[in-house]
Amino acid sequence: MERSKLLKMLAIIGAVILFTVCLRRFILGDSLSLTEYAELYGRPADQTPAPSRSPVSSQSPAPSQSPTASPAQEDTDGGAFSSSLTGAVLNGDSQLEFRQTLADAFYYEPLSEDLRRYITGVSYPAVSEDGQEPSITLDELSYVHILHYDFDGNSAEGELICNSLIAQDLVEIFHELYRNEYRLERVLLIDGYDGDDTASMEDNNTSCFNYRTVEGSSSLSRHALGLAVDINPLYNPYITYNSDGSETVSPASGASYADRSLSFPYKIDEDDLCYKLFTQHGFTWGGNWNSCKDYQHFQKTPQ
Repeated sequence: MERSKLLKMLAIIGAVILFTVCLRRFILGDSLSLTEYAELYGRPADQTPAPSRSPVSSQSPAPSQSPTASPAQEDTDGGAFSSSLTGAVLNGDSQLEFRQTLADAFYYEPLSEDLRRYITGVSYPAVSEDGQEPSITLDELSYVHILHYDFDGNSAEGELICNSLIAQDLVEIFHELYRNEYRLERVLLIDGYDGDDTASMEDNNTSCFNYRTVEGSSSLSRHALGLAVDINPLYNPYITYNSDGSETVSPASGASYADRSLSFPYKIDEDDLCYKLFTQHGFTWGGNWNSCKDYQHFQKTPQ
């Protein structure tokens, strides 16, 4: 058999295998292991690929006072990743034994005692209001470290705290977003905003865990269980419909982006890469809800 025909046949077989695996994940809502994921995409599990092209700058909103995400840094001695983010500094190397790494700077691990103390009384309740224990324990949470492209096209660090059941999903999703140079203005722990969800949204901060109720209700949000992520929330607001026919947009400064028939940067819809990746991992999108629309919101109910 000619070499060109053999290569073409191998490429077809590989494409069929990849399609079958992705279809299975979409139907069952499960995830590959980090090793399987790295092997599937033909990369060592500890190697982050270089961007495919030079990022093109996009117009960004006026700078605001917010927690600072530092650029990615490598230790020139050993290639180890160093960080100045709050969660990364507090965890340090204390959880290295339990760290699950997909690629350089893309990993998840348990919360250290220092990080637990930092979030307690802010995003995690110190004492429950009704005298009951919180619906999730600190042992059930994971710290996730990623890289992302900011609105200026620069590589920046990001971090989230999530339910351990979706930690692998998030590492894989954000890694694919990074490989495709998807823009996220900032990805910082909501504790840097004193646990204030509105302040975080106004600053267009992508976030996950925050032990709080659904806005305007007494029901716990999926964020309180670490099972929901809000992506670029200023450009993808939460919209509720009032009995008088009016709408309430949150954050309020995102009102200009409530009309989803308009075209603008950073809009999440069903053609958006972010939507495709999250739904492939078994998440549902708040933009498909009927009673309200939460265009920033992806949540998952683990099997």
